[in-house]
Amino acid sequence: MMPGRCEEAGGVRLTFREEEGERLGTLLWEFGPGWRMISSAVLGGGVGPRAWVLNAQVVAGYSRMDPAGHLASLAPPGEGVGMMTAASVSRRVLASDGGVRVVATVGLRVPTWAAAPEGAPDPELAPMLAPPPVGTINIVAALPVAMTDAALVNAVMTMTEAKTQALVETGFEGTGTASDAVCVAVRQEGPEELFAGPRSTWGARLARAVHQAVREGAEAWRANDTE
Repeated sequence: MMPGRCEEAGGVRLTFREEEGERLGTLLWEFGPGWRMISSAVLGGGVGPRAWVLNAQVVAGYSRMDPAGHLASLAPPGEGVGMMTAASVSRRVLASDGGVRVVATVGLRVPTWAAAPEGAPDPELAPMLAPPPVGTINIVAALPVAMTDAALVNAVMTMTEAKTQALVETGFEGTGTASDAVCVAVRQEGPEELFAGPRSTWGARLARAVHQAVREGAEAWRANDTE
């Protein structure tokens, strides 16, 4: 990766690269050792020790068939999580609540309902019958506690519910986009939290931080009305 201008906020570093004739941003959150993550991302997804999270902006008409390899070419050494979005990562939103930190990139060109009828195209895509843009709402959260595997799954549920609440409150017709990605990072050592639902101590903090970040991102998206 050939970085250009570099900005850093809340430990999340933003750099820019030239690719396919466009200036694209890349976010990198370097955690270092001692962290365990759960993620739906194409690179480093699943559950296990991870040291960084990469969120790379790609062109809206992304058509490469090797997204994991592409992300790996942009990433630092070691084990980490890599995700993509067609939204501008320079408009990332950071939020925190009681020790939970969240960074979200929000693009809502094609919001979708999760339980749509089989074969029904999304309204904005119907004329061209094309797939949706790559990962337009990506959320990364870090919690300073350890969790069981079950609690990690619970945390992903809580994040998704908080995201959907934010979209409904801002008037978007959908539960997200068809290719959203999430990542939850927790400490490897220490007493394990058994629950991360929205009424547990850490789940409630996670929900509030995700809700704040996604709502702010959704409102900014509407104001800019562009990716």
